[in-house]
Amino acid sequence: MAVRRVTIGVDATTWWNRRGFGRYTRSMLGAMIAEARHCEFVLFVDRPPDEEMLASNVRIVEVGTSATVTDSAVADGSRALSDLFAFRQAVRATPLDVFWFPAVYSWYPTGGRVPVVVTFHDAIAEHFSSLVMPNWRGRFLWNLKTRLARRWARGIVTVSCAAREEIHTYLGIPRERISVVLEAADSRFAKVDDEAELLRMRGALQLVPDRRRILYVGGIAPHKNLLGLVEGFAHAIRQPGCDDLDLIIAGDPKGDGFHSNTEQLRARAADPAIEGRVRFTGFVPEDMLPALYSDAFAVAMPAFSEGFGLPAAEAIACGTPVIATGHGAVAEVVGSAGMFFDPQDPSDIARVIAHLGQDQLLAAQLQAACLPRSAQLSWKRSANEMVGLLERYAGCS
Repeated sequence: MAVRRVTIGVDATTWWNRRGFGRYTRSMLGAMIAEARHCEFVLFVDRPPDEEMLASNVRIVEVGTSATVTDSAVADGSRALSDLFAFRQAVRATPLDVFWFPAVYSWYPTGGRVPVVVTFHDAIAEHFSSLVMPNWRGRFLWNLKTRLARRWARGIVTVSCAAREEIHTYLGIPRERISVVLEAADSRFAKVDDEAELLRMRGALQLVPDRRRILYVGGIAPHKNLLGLVEGFAHAIRQPGCDDLDLIIAGDPKGDGFHSNTEQLRARAADPAIEGRVRFTGFVPEDMLPALYSDAFAVAMPAFSEGFGLPAAEAIACGTPVIATGHGAVAEVVGSAGMFFDPQDPSDIARVIAHLGQDQLLAAQLQAACLPRSAQLSWKRSANEMVGLLERYAGCS
């Protein structure tokens, strides 16, 4: 009996986002297209498609808008109603079995009878609203959008069990409505041993040679708790055996349209006690990240909350252990390849940094745990789970 060809509509505008939303969209959608050749994917975009989007089972619908999602759906911005209407009309005019939003960040009402599935990556904006969106207008528009999205959605997906609990608590969505499909590191993330490649990366980012580096990769925003990380680092480097540690903060200083506290961080890092020991690289291209992760002593994930913590998955794929917040998604992701602290207590962050910095055997044990844990996370597996989920909802239309 022939397999029914399901037509899956996708809001692919987040493909170009430089934060976690974009990396999730590129990795998950790319794997879905490769794995589900029996499905047709209709990608709705607001700019010409990237070459990586194109495949025999993909159709592109380019929608003309006044501004792209990556420029307009940001902390203090909003999308024009005419742009939302243009997307709605494009979706309604296209025969589909199911429609998927890879992030609620870009949601709009699609109309019609096609079942809609939305990925809510977390409820951080609700849990820490004043840190994520200090502007009342941004909070109002975000809350309105997420309220409408969860009512409109036939299915809701998230990326970890910890995120499901946060979404249940702060958005009031019943647990049984929320499906969990894990993320993973892209296949490009693997340990880099080539010294020439490492030297090129260090030179490009102007990293000081012969130092052990604690690395942070991600958004620069108050809820990421980078001030707490800097405070903990400042205490840790005064401990014996830790005087060769530097802290590297890699991320877009402007926040890629989201609320940023870069200036506050730079002011703290200018303290004479740690001046020159905390370095800001700015945005690092994805093709340079494997070498940067591989060269790090440890990757830090100090956020008060994470939906998944994709940099942690990428770090362990490169053989680098993680130090992170001791509750929530990152601990779920890295397991025995990490050490954990209380993000509210800089002295506890300092304790973990110093412990790892002083104990070579512990560092080796954590490194040995990285690749086995990473092997348990797979975009191929997650893509097949997501396609299966969308196919089930397609049967509800």
